[in-house]
Amino acid sequence: MQTFRFRLAIPATDYLRYYQGVVRNVSVTSYEGKRIVFPAEHLRPYVTHAGVQGEFELTFDAQHKFVALHRIS
Repeated sequence: MQTFRFRLAIPATDYLRYYQGVVRNVSVTSYEGKRIVFPAEHLRPYVTHAGVQGEFELTFDAQHKFVALHRIS
């Protein structure tokens, strides 16, 4: 398994485009400098009125399939 940590700060107005389906994927850069793309739907549990903010940990399996996303702060 591979685990990546990164920080997100997506304002509510920007996340609305993901929620409406206009944009389907989120692209982030991990603390290690790796670019990661994953479906925006995995952020839904973390959406607030302010958008999505915090530090996250994303886990993929050996075939690069999504396993889990957790907010760690």
